[in-house]
Amino acid sequence: MTTKRIHLNSQEEALSLFGQNDQNLRELERRHHVQFFVRPSSLPSGEGLTLAIRGRPPQIDKAVSALETKRQFPANPLFSDFEDKGEDRRKDVIIRAITGAHISPRTQNQKDYVNAMSGHDLVIGIGPAGTGKTFLAVAYALAELDSGRFSKIVLSRPVVEAGEKLGFLPGDLYEKVHPYLRPLYDAFFTIVGPERLRLMREDDIVEIVPLAYMRGRTLDGSVIILDEAQNTTPEQMKMFLTRMGNNSKMIINGDLTQIDLDNKKKSGLSTLEAILKNVDGIHFTWFNGDDVVRHKLVQKIIEAYETHENGKGLS
Repeated sequence: MTTKRIHLNSQEEALSLFGQNDQNLRELERRHHVQFFVRPSSLPSGEGLTLAIRGRPPQIDKAVSALETKRQFPANPLFSDFEDKGEDRRKDVIIRAITGAHISPRTQNQKDYVNAMSGHDLVIGIGPAGTGKTFLAVAYALAELDSGRFSKIVLSRPVVEAGEKLGFLPGDLYEKVHPYLRPLYDAFFTIVGPERLRLMREDDIVEIVPLAYMRGRTLDGSVIILDEAQNTTPEQMKMFLTRMGNNSKMIINGDLTQIDLDNKKKSGLSTLEAILKNVDGIHFTWFNGDDVVRHKLVQKIIEAYETHENGKGLS
């Protein structure tokens, strides 16, 4: 048994991490078989608090990583919304997050989507925001990586807002595109934590790259995810699809109601089903408002927009 200590800057930070009545610490103790002790600060200044974690080193590391992720993203829940809630869903678990949460599909369309990833080399998920398209794709890719069936994860997204002006933004390529690829990072942070993602990026096991930089590549032994695919042109979509190499799998996600291209009729995602409908080995999953797993208001907002756009809400 060993002990690791974390310095907390204030009572407010401690409350955010510990949760009401220390419920976050109690849950982490249950999941990771560690013990938490709060002590006065060990710093010479005496400011803040010291949180001591006692247990086996691997379990301590998991608990600390969960707390550091919460510290970095205080608005995010400590435990994923996709956490398994009962034994009846244990068989659907894709992967176990660093917090101990079981990542599982929660709706029938999500189950169809995850099952399709196992049985098809190209899976396309289309539907509104909040339906778990990106999160479940990342969870599946990480599970496949851990199993050894694939050696790399490649994530891509069209940087439509920046266009050809990326060069005017400060910093290197990572710093320029980071704001546009943030949803992909958030999914990784929830499942494996920022430290493991950093190590995976340094080892080139995970590569996150704008779509514009995919041209000319062939990706072997990889799970390749294209997010926000509604913002690709047909030419970009064809370019991306032809990057698939041997022993690779592609997952394409998008929302046809959120096309940011100047001419929405030219979205590469909107034409994809008509082009590929007769090609074997491809599966389409269509999500709807019932699959939304964010705040309950998100589903109502989506339904309201659909009603308005269908002309039913017009006076």
